[in-house]
Parts: sequence; structure tokens; C-alpha cells
Amino acid sequence: MRYQGGEYDVIVIGAGHAGVEAGLAAARMGSKTLILTLNLDAVAYMPCNPSVGGPAKGIVVREIDALGGEMGRNIDKTHIQMRMLNTGKGPAVRALRAQADKFMYQHEMKKTLEDEPNIQLHQGMVERLIVENGICHGVVTQAGAEFKAKSVVITTGTYLRGKVILGDLSYESGPNNSKPSVNLAYHLKELGFDMVRFKTGTPPRVNSRSIDYDKTEKQPGDEEPRAFSYTTTKYITDQLPCWLTYTNEQTHEIINNNLTRSPMYSGMIEGTGPRYCPSIEDKIVRFNDKPRHQIFLEPEGRHTSEVYVQGLSTSLPEDTQEEMLRTVPGLENARMMRSGYAIEYDSIVPTQLWPTLETKRIENLFTAGQINGTSGYEEAAGQGIMAGINAARKVQGQEPVILDRSQAYIGVLIDDLITKGTNEPYRLLTSRAEYRLLLRHDNADLRLTELGHEIGLIDDDRKKQFDEKNAAISSEIKRLSKQIIKPGEEVQTMLENVGSSSLNDAVSASVLLKRPEVSYNDIETLTTAPEPLSEEVKEQVEIQIKYEGYIAKQLEQVDKLKKMENKKIPENLDYDAINGLAIEAKQKLSEVRPLSVAQASRVSGVNPSDISILLVYLEQGRLQRVDENASSQAIGDRE
Repeated sequence: MRYQGGEYDVIVIGAGHAGVEAGLAAARMGSKTLILTLNLDAVAYMPCNPSVGGPAKGIVVREIDALGGEMGRNIDKTHIQMRMLNTGKGPAVRALRAQADKFMYQHEMKKTLEDEPNIQLHQGMVERLIVENGICHGVVTQAGAEFKAKSVVITTGTYLRGKVILGDLSYESGPNNSKPSVNLAYHLKELGFDMVRFKTGTPPRVNSRSIDYDKTEKQPGDEEPRAFSYTTTKYITDQLPCWLTYTNEQTHEIINNNLTRSPMYSGMIEGTGPRYCPSIEDKIVRFNDKPRHQIFLEPEGRHTSEVYVQGLSTSLPEDTQEEMLRTVPGLENARMMRSGYAIEYDSIVPTQLWPTLETKRIENLFTAGQINGTSGYEEAAGQGIMAGINAARKVQGQEPVILDRSQAYIGVLIDDLITKGTNEPYRLLTSRAEYRLLLRHDNADLRLTELGHEIGLIDDDRKKQFDEKNAAISSEIKRLSKQIIKPGEEVQTMLENVGSSSLNDAVSASVLLKRPEVSYNDIETLTTAPEPLSEEVKEQVEIQIKYEGYIAKQLEQVDKLKKMENKKIPENLDYDAINGLAIEAKQKLSEVRPLSVAQASRVSGVNPSDISILLVYLEQGRLQRVDENASSQAIGDRE
């Protein structure tokens, strides 16, 4: 007789960055939640880069926080360095990046899960799903235990049929020599899911005491206090630096001489690797005109000597890794503590998902994270919170939550995956968002806090603080639009100091603030708000006034898009029955099954002419239904 592990509202398989967000979201929304993981000591583990954030990714972390997720709060408590990137550019591309103490990050996240009343953590390997009549009802572990649930979320990361490859050595393994999940991968294929094989990699780690830092460039954190979470009030001030060095011609020569020993070029690696995070072998081959490549030396924590050699991801044999390390300035005597390696794993084809991240094939089954073909902790966490929210809402009989492309980078990420799919590990970039001026680091709370509160992940106190901030922003923008600045000695001196032309006529303070050289702080020297304002409010006032015209244009584009989003497509529409549609369009639309005309227009292989034909077909169907309803009504009246 099998061990009956109990019944839950939501079961989450995996406790990586997607799994913890999914589990916490479901539990905090009132669902009894079980998180099953291969190893309780690897909760929120960082097998690759010990960092959180960066371009686009850092904005995702802010969005997770605005919705009520945990990643931002956790990194704020455990980082060793924080930097704002792209400060010399516009607000649309600024992003926060934190260097993590990877061990403290794990410890704090595990404690958060353990302290959550609605979460049960359990160590075990899931091998099968309990599926009846196309509906998922729970899971079965390797030990034979059955756990029942109304919704299941799979967040297995790179563990599905994981295989580590190092030189000519390969063996079944998850990251860092952990157990892989083999039987679940085969089971998903048995259930009819289309799977793909992807690959990622990691660089060697070296002992800090063996590095000559005098030959490298120091990369300190920002002196100004920074945080991902809008709730953070205590800031870490004792930051640790990272260090910059470079490869050289000698490094490149060693790599070129050993390419035949590289699994990437010997044919041992079958999976497709990430385009935007290539191995050092790939960089040397693809960019052979470059004399050097950046290498960042990143501490892995406060209480370890391990240093992550960012930029030197490789699967070359260990002897070659050691040889090339010692050609890099500062690493001449480096002692390698862990070698780099490549890892292959299975992912599902993400076009098999609805926008809720529920699978189309099996009801009540959701997937999130690298199993959906993404790369990166942040992309995984963003999917995790949405899968957790929708799994819980399905259990509770509530409407799903779907973020659109103009609302969040998370919306861009999920829409790209389910609509376009991906033939390589997907990485979120600012260029993927057509409305990136609206999706900024500074305004994630303005975009998503209301929704987080409505869902039940943002409490009333935080909502009240948000409302007060929002009111202060609106009030100050109105005040500046009415406050008149007249030409005078003080004004002209300020303008001269910031390199702006003199003022000839009286203007409102908001008009003056639109000048590129003038900041809110400059305006503040001329006119002071009635009440003291926080730096966040001042920043928001400046951005909204300065970029008002550009923001308005993007909002107009969003309105046009929403009209297309409102043109719904039935889930079961027979595209083969639509005369005039191109064969490729019929195939792709049948596979993706878009829920709106706007989503259909984003499907790869679907042309504008196909969309025109689809619109006509839908309109004819709508008119036919109207005529049928009118006829039925007329018959009813006569009777």
C-alpha cells in the first residue's frame, strides 16, 4: 500500500527561484501548499552567477516585489554589493544589480518558507503525476508516496534528465553534482508533451587568497543606499568589491589549441546553448577579431574564499581550464576550487502553455522557470509568482491573472514564451519590450501594487503607504504646473550652473523641468514643496514631467493594442476551416491557439494578411450569431 502523503490545494515540484515564489504566492493567498524538492539544503540555490538583477532582469525583481513576492526582500537582506547600472542613460534602461551572498540567500529563503504557516516543505523526488481524464490530481514520489492536490506547479529548473559535461567526461547530474530528475522527464513525454534539449554552463571558481588583486580593477558598490524591495528600510553598508580583469591573446591561443577537446565542438553536447551568455570557447570563435574579453571576479559570499570567474564559462577539460586561468592578469597563481562545466537538460516547448502558465494538454498542471525554456533566476522567479497566483486562483474558483506586455516585463516574458516559443534558452532583454519607457525600474509599484493588493499578496498597510506616495506625486506635479518661475538673478544663475540657456519669459516650474539639463533638485532651489518629499517621489515627479510627451505616445500605442487584445478568439477555433489563411499560419495558430487577435499577430509565421483574413472570419461569425439570436427571438415572440 502506498504512503498517502496528504491532500493540498497546491503542490509545487522544485524549490528553486521559480518554486519558492510559486509556493509563497499560493500559500499567502490562503492555499494549503506543499513544496517538494530533491534536497532541502538546495532551496533557492544559485548554481551559476551569484547575483540578482541587471538590465530588464532587475526590473522583473521590482515587479515581483510590487506583486508581493519575495526575491527583492531576500536579496536586500543578503547581498554583499548593490549597484545601479546605466545611470548615465535614460530611466527606461536603468537597472539595479546585486551581488549575492549565495549561502545567506539560500538560508534566508528557506527560513521564509519554513515560517510560512500554509507551506509544508518535504524532501522527495517526484517521478509521476496523477492524471485522470486529462486533469492533474497530484504526484507520486520515488519512494511511492502519493500527494493529492487541486493544482500542481512544476518548477524543475535544469534537473530534468540533467547531464554534466566536462571535457570528454559526462554523467547524469543536476547542477553542482546534485541528483537529476530522470523519470519525471520521461513521464512528461509519455503524457504527450513536446520536449527540447537545452544547455547552459558555468565558469570555474578560484580561491580568493590565490588572486593578485593589484593586477585587476576594483569594482565597488554604490555609496548611495539601494534596494529592490519597496518595503526595505535597513540598508547593508559594508559592501564587498568585485574586480575586473581581461583575457588576452595567450588565453585565446590556449582555447583555440584545445577546441578539439571542447564538448561544444566535438559533438558531445546536443543541447542548444544561450546566445546571450556564451561560453568562452564560443566567444573566442565567434568574436575572433577581439583581442580580449572582460572577466569579473565576484565573491560568492562573506564567509567563503570561493570567487566566481564571471565571463569564463567553459566545459573544456580541467587541465585546460587551469592553464587558461593562469594567463589572465591577477590569476597567474589561481587555485581552482571548482571547475566549470556544461549541463544539458530537458525543457517543454512553451507554446504548449496558456497565458496563465497552465498547460493546454493537462488541466490544473502549471509549469514555471527553466522548464519553460528560460535562463536566469529572475525570469524563473517572475514566472513562478504568476504560476503560483494562477494555481491558487484556479483552486479558489477565481478568474486568472494575466499581465500584458504594456504592464510588466513579466508580461513580455510570458507572452514571448507562449506565443513565439524559443529555440534556445530565453533571456529577457530591454529590447524585447516595445513599451519599455512605461516598464521602468522606478515605477514597478505604480504599475502593479494595486493588482498585488487585489490578489491578496500586498497587505493594507503597504497599500496605504503606496496610496500616500501616489497622492504626493500627483499633488506635486499639479503644484509645479501652476507654480510660475519668473526670470531673475537666482533663476539665471541656476540655469547657467547647469549649462542651460537663460530664461526670457515667465514659465511654469514643470515647463522649466522639461529642459534636459534641469533636475528636480534644481527646481527645488527655486520653489519648495509645502511638505517634505521622499527621494522616490521627487524622482517620479521628475521622470513623469520630463518624459510626459514620450509616455503619452506609448500610452496611445497601448490603447490601440488593447483594442486588438479585446478581439477575443475562441479556444477551439478551427483554423483549417478559414479559407485564405496561409498553410504556415494555420499550423502555427493551431499550435499556439492564441486567445486574442493581438496575440495571434505576434505568432511567428503569421503575416498581416493572415490577421486581416482572421478578422473578417471572426466578424462574419459574430454577425451570424447576432442574426441567429435575432431569429430565435423572433420565433419566440411569435410563439
